Amino acid sequence: MTMVPAEGTPASGPTVLRMLLGAQLRRLRESSGVTREGAGWEIRSSESKISRMELGRVGFKERDVADLLTLYGVTAPEEREALLKLARDANSPGWWHRYGDVLPGWFQAYLGLEAAAALVRTYEVQFVPGLLQTREYARAVVLLGHGRATPGEVERRVELRMQRQHLLRRENPPQLWVVLDEAALRRPIGGPEVMRGQVQALIEATKSPHIRLQVIPFAAGGHAAAGGAFTILRFGDAELPDVVYIEQLTSALYLDKRDDLDYYAVAMERLCVEAEPPERTQEILQRVLDDLYPR
Repeated sequence: MTMVPAEGTPASGPTVLRMLLGAQLRRLRESSGVTREGAGWEIRSSESKISRMELGRVGFKERDVADLLTLYGVTAPEEREALLKLARDANSPGWWHRYGDVLPGWFQAYLGLEAAAALVRTYEVQFVPGLLQTREYARAVVLLGHGRATPGEVERRVELRMQRQHLLRRENPPQLWVVLDEAALRRPIGGPEVMRGQVQALIEATKSPHIRLQVIPFAAGGHAAAGGAFTILRFGDAELPDVVYIEQLTSALYLDKRDDLDYYAVAMERLCVEAEPPERTQEILQRVLDDLYPR
């Protein structure tokens, strides 16, 4: 059976389409008894290229997919066309490509995964997560990392962050579960006025049925994720594994091996236990607002 995501569903982003097509090609190859080396020979390529294709980490040439389908014994016209269309759609650029002048390549992959996720769980230490930042707060964060950028470049970077947030307002938004260190609320990014607006925006965000926000207070002491911020992305399709994303200064790590996923899943569960429960978040945010950023 060929799985093709419906148009307009979260899984129709190009990153996840590549992952879906790769998973299906791997399943077809294995069921036909073809080795990766044999498949690579068929498309005039290597075993490592087949491995990258099956993981969805490279683009697909339609001719290569057609040749592989023939090798794997897929002859039904409807099934072949469905998979070839998936290959064409997987090569379509995402909305973020128009921000290529200010967008590092290592972050483009994350945007594709984020746009396709059904559940985004993130732990943040220094900053409010990008999906919940106000425009003014986002501008202050951008200036911290790009102090020499032109005003035009700064605004492009801010606009990119605002565009990301559209996924929370679409018809079928992902569930967003944020665990935020209290330090991020007390660090005066952009000054008191900007922070007042940001904390007020977080209070509004907690009213959304698909956003859960928890705060780890200073009183919690050391905790499970002392190593730093990370995000776990889960997808609606069982064929796709979770991905752990860890951002660094000039690059990022993408982890999808079972041992890594289990380690970070346990850390996230412990953080959620150590944090104040979601029903207390509005009260905590209001207290921060009243104590640190009063009018």
